[in-house]
Amino acid sequence: MTSKKPLLPPPRTFLNRLRWMVLCVVFSMLVLLPVVGVYQNYAAAHAYDFLAPSEKLLYDIVEPATAWFTNDPATDLDAIKGTTWSANFFGYKISDPLAVAGQIAAGKELYWPFLFTALIPIIVSLLIGRIFCGWICPATLIYELNDKLRSWMARYQLPVGELKLNLRLKYWVLLVGVILSFITGSVLVAAFYPPAIVGRELYYVIAFSGFGVGAVFFLLTLLGDLFVAKRSFCRYLCPGGALYSLLGRYRLVRIKRNVETCNDCKKCNQVCQFGLDPLRDDFGQECNNYSTCIAVCPSDALQFTLNTHDTPYQRPGHRGRQYRQHKSSTEKKRQAA
Repeated sequence: MTSKKPLLPPPRTFLNRLRWMVLCVVFSMLVLLPVVGVYQNYAAAHAYDFLAPSEKLLYDIVEPATAWFTNDPATDLDAIKGTTWSANFFGYKISDPLAVAGQIAAGKELYWPFLFTALIPIIVSLLIGRIFCGWICPATLIYELNDKLRSWMARYQLPVGELKLNLRLKYWVLLVGVILSFITGSVLVAAFYPPAIVGRELYYVIAFSGFGVGAVFFLLTLLGDLFVAKRSFCRYLCPGGALYSLLGRYRLVRIKRNVETCNDCKKCNQVCQFGLDPLRDDFGQECNNYSTCIAVCPSDALQFTLNTHDTPYQRPGHRGRQYRQHKSSTEKKRQAA
């Protein structure tokens, strides 16, 4: 008698699948919103007969899809606009904390209404940590797909980079970016911040049928992940990642290892995108609560917990060989005594 597969994924893999779903939804929105924006311009111009064939095709696809929601697409479809850098959700404006920091530095003044647009991301980061990087950042979806290519290259013994740099480097990048924004009066951090680049370049492709210079920079980060180090830009250079790490240093939600069920298989260390050491309870402020380590753990030894600090190293897992050997050795000494 054959056993049926469960309808729902195991609890330890559910969060990681949910994370991938959220990333795909966010990326899809970054594609859909510019398409709707271009359609709005066509509709407002009332010049369908003067559109190019490709423009008419876009119009003919979007018009019936949006007709269910509005009779005036030129204005009614403005409910959701923007990117993960800065957006408008049904009248509520929300911004990336790095966008606010860069704008304050460039404008040389504190504009409170703009600061409040980053309030929700800041509160979420204080409570949950660097979750934007793992769950929302549109560049993460591309970087993780690029990781698949890196794994394939390593499997067939093609050269991949394994360079180790100082994790503090990205904090210097953040500081220099803010200082340059202050000096130049321009939000320069947006020029080398992958989430801002991805949203901007998707808009350029859809609205203007071409890429900007940011696409070249982003391509270089992908090559860096392959030939310099795994997730090299996110680990060592991302200014937004640095800011989110600082905000989430004392986060309330963090991952903890259950030493009693851990078998020291090291799979958690192998899948960690940021080269952390979950096996030794070393998560720190760099952890973005990806949940990939939880998903890969065969003994369900990793789980989310509520604590403002990581648990100190708890020694080898009780189901691992090292702990069993130590326990057996201790028992033999006790019996001999």
